[in-house]
Amino acid sequence: MNAKISRVITRLYLPSGEERTRNVIKRVLSLDEIEVCTILEALLQDFSHRHRNFRASLERNFEQVARFVADVDQLSKQRQLLIGAYFTAEYSVEAAALFNPSIVQVPNQEADSEDSCRFIMSFRATGEGHISSIEFRSGIIDSNNDIYFDALSDYVETPEIHPNPGYDRHLFRLKLQEMGASNAITHQLLNRLQDNFTFNDLQGKIAELQNNGQFPPQEKVAAIDMAMWLAQSNYQILFRKDYPISERVIFPVSESERKGIEDARFVRFVDDDDTVSYYATYTAYNGETILPQLIKTCDFLSFTVITLNGAQVQGKGMALFPRKIRGKYVMLSRQDGENNAIMFSDNLHFWQQAQILQEPEFPYEFVQMGNGGSPIETPEGWLVVTHGVGPLRTYSLGIELLDLDDPTHIIGRIDEPILVPNAHEREGYVPNVVYSCGALIHQGELIIPYASGDQRCSIATLPVAGLMARLTVR
Repeated sequence: MNAKISRVITRLYLPSGEERTRNVIKRVLSLDEIEVCTILEALLQDFSHRHRNFRASLERNFEQVARFVADVDQLSKQRQLLIGAYFTAEYSVEAAALFNPSIVQVPNQEADSEDSCRFIMSFRATGEGHISSIEFRSGIIDSNNDIYFDALSDYVETPEIHPNPGYDRHLFRLKLQEMGASNAITHQLLNRLQDNFTFNDLQGKIAELQNNGQFPPQEKVAAIDMAMWLAQSNYQILFRKDYPISERVIFPVSESERKGIEDARFVRFVDDDDTVSYYATYTAYNGETILPQLIKTCDFLSFTVITLNGAQVQGKGMALFPRKIRGKYVMLSRQDGENNAIMFSDNLHFWQQAQILQEPEFPYEFVQMGNGGSPIETPEGWLVVTHGVGPLRTYSLGIELLDLDDPTHIIGRIDEPILVPNAHEREGYVPNVVYSCGALIHQGELIIPYASGDQRCSIATLPVAGLMARLTVR
């Protein structure tokens, strides 16, 4: 699977500075109506076939700059669309790479065959400016473990952003404390809100606080900025039902992830009441710092993005176990950039303690190690795909088995990597790398989608029985 540069979305494009925005609008307003219609018609002919809802994109982007236009209601619809076009740009989401896949059994399993499995695969897509987003593909694994992908749409579409998501006041307060942003100002702000509040509620109370002369202006601005930053890092998005899964792309929304959504590790999670949800941990990157985040969905149409909290929410590569163990959520992690760790929590949103699970011990992982996605439950134990970094910064994949009831106990490991870059795979944007963010077991085989060279993707299948036989028992 290779990246396709033709898969493009539309984005808001704003020249630097409001004065340039006003100048562009002024020039469009200087055109007569015939010129407006002629230019717009040419644009619609050139670009409408590349996007499902091209006109709607132009309308949305016009709305973003409408405040710079006097007498908006006096403008023709054509002129509004043309102004919107000047503030719209196409973005090729896969221009640089399509890599780091994970895979889960699909919701609403279709009865193609009792021995077949439908799946959704996620990818990290990277485009201009090295901005990463999440894309999806779907398909079926048949009874012979042959893998077939559904047709890939020519379109790529972004979701609607929920304009007024809800928040839990207690969790919001705890996160502000953890960020070192809790003070008398935020305390008063939150005390004015209900236990469950919306973004609109928060904005209303902020407006009241801004008119309150009780606190120094600079301190007030700083506190409000942190509260708004946190609120905007937690959001909801919704795709249209008529968008096939391969059209859906989760592109950065909040300031905390403006430079990328990296390495989503999706897992099918079964709760105590047998409710099935799909979670993914990912790394939000703003160009300077990273922020571990969590995505939740039940249908791959509606997604909720949540900030993870707690003293041990740091570093990259967190992977959630697919169910609770002894009443607790469990997560693989790597806080120090070198060793694999494991965390337990009563609350999915908060992770306060971690313990080292293992340190690099084999030559292929002497630089560092990490997980290759969420553990997979088998009768013998939790099967974990790992990755290790060795000489020449070569990334390889390994296998280990954890105890079902006590995953801090390693039952065994395979002494050598199960997958290393071959002569073709070693070439790429980042040489000598194979990497995965999640696998599944079907019909006795471990199916690992993986990236090579941080550029393209392949799939490896290995018999689980053979892997178990190669384990060196601890």
